[in-house]
Amino acid sequence: MTTTPDPNRENGPLAGRHALVTGAGSGIGRACAMELARLGATLTLLGRRGAPLEAACAGLPGEGHGLAVADITDFAAVRAAFDGAAAARGPIAILVNNAGAAKSAPFGRTDPELWSEMLAVNLTGTYHCTRAALAAMQAAGWGRIVNISSTAGLTGYAYVAAYCAAKHGVIGLTHALALEVAKQGITVNAVCPGYTDTPLIEGAVDNIVAKTGRSTDDAKAALAARNPQGRLVQPEDVAATVGWLCLPTSDAIHGQSIAVAGGEVMCG
Repeated sequence: MTTTPDPNRENGPLAGRHALVTGAGSGIGRACAMELARLGATLTLLGRRGAPLEAACAGLPGEGHGLAVADITDFAAVRAAFDGAAAARGPIAILVNNAGAAKSAPFGRTDPELWSEMLAVNLTGTYHCTRAALAAMQAAGWGRIVNISSTAGLTGYAYVAAYCAAKHGVIGLTHALALEVAKQGITVNAVCPGYTDTPLIEGAVDNIVAKTGRSTDDAKAALAARNPQGRLVQPEDVAATVGWLCLPTSDAIHGQSIAVAGGEVMCG
């Protein structure tokens, strides 16, 4: 899983840093991995399925990248995957907690199983991965943790109470941990995408189609209309923000929840 060395990448601002991205087989995670590799980092791509990770890894610039297959809701599996990645590519200096899932239902039909699933994948998984990576960052005196939340973590959306609760929790975790590690050379931030053109949005599109009878294209247009720019956010938009937060020059950006949503949610 290597490509021809790129001298520009080898001199990049993240050269020599090991970055691990969860949910890296597609969408935002894959775009984040590409951006961090472009900036010089060596990547570990983590997810539940090997085939998408292999395809994503093969497309990364540079060499030395690898993948790890694990379910982030299983702490023992996460710990083993992180330990293996560190043994292969050095201590993890950058963690992008991107893996997540979204399921919708009216609150009255949000049963305990759906509630628990949304919290396990979106919030507890973020905790598991952060717990597995943090000690090495503290020992090194440098680290970057970027949690992919959502505009659902900044506001409310109907029919996704469990998802909103989990993503609000991710932001709370971000703020609390940022205070704990503020003097340790580690930054912790959240990035909050709006409706983004990834496979995850298919559930929202299917829900609109089922309830309204609109076409898939019309359903996507309805979601894009929530963005003042009149478009869906692209994975590369999110990845560019993640890459910026991971730069050595972004030390002062800490404990923030940054909306990447075309003005849909304005924080200030």
